[in-house]
Amino acid sequence: MRVHYLSHVPFEKLGTMETWLAQRGARLSATRFYQGEPLPEPEQLDTLIVMGGPMGADDEARYPWMAAEKRFIEQCIAADKKVLGVCLGAQLIARVLGAPVTANPEPEIGWFPVQSTDAGRRDPIGALFNDGAPVLHWHGDTFAIPDGAVHLARSWGCENQAFRFGDRVLALQFHLELGEHEARALCRECADELKDGPWIQGEAEMLADPARFSAAQRRLGRVLETFLEI
Repeated sequence: MRVHYLSHVPFEKLGTMETWLAQRGARLSATRFYQGEPLPEPEQLDTLIVMGGPMGADDEARYPWMAAEKRFIEQCIAADKKVLGVCLGAQLIARVLGAPVTANPEPEIGWFPVQSTDAGRRDPIGALFNDGAPVLHWHGDTFAIPDGAVHLARSWGCENQAFRFGDRVLALQFHLELGEHEARALCRECADELKDGPWIQGEAEMLADPARFSAAQRRLGRVLETFLEI
């Protein structure tokens, strides 16, 4: 399996997904936009993973490469590739599918539960969140659910947490891939976002329980097994 991922900033890469994929023999490649790296052709990959970042999904004026990135995501979906988006990556998928991305009523940063929607409970991936366990969030924007997509999960602080578009496109607003090291880097690089708010935890609280990261990694494995059919 050839997996290509798109990285927008140095501190948001594949995280624990990298080890999981490598252990299953995936051939990994990347476009790091912050280093000016080019995009491949869609036929050069089987799976595309679009990672997060602090920019907005419509920030082409500040980041001109985002226009080409959206075209590439659209091409990969049209070519029937598996496409997974995380946080900003999920928002970019939503935009490509014609849905708006707007500011969430409140930023959501920290460990908060997600729950399956009614449709999600009937979906093999959405059902993985039936237990309402906490996952790690870090976002100020949110996506609308595109026409034809299945709304899989919600949280108290954000209605639209995940959707699936057909069997080959999956968007997750939250971060299952962050280990403790990656979360610490995010706290360092985006410290200005850790303000008072109803859905914002401080760095110490976010990093306090290593078991949460282990549980997220196990859940990530189940999501990837189901989505990638490995």
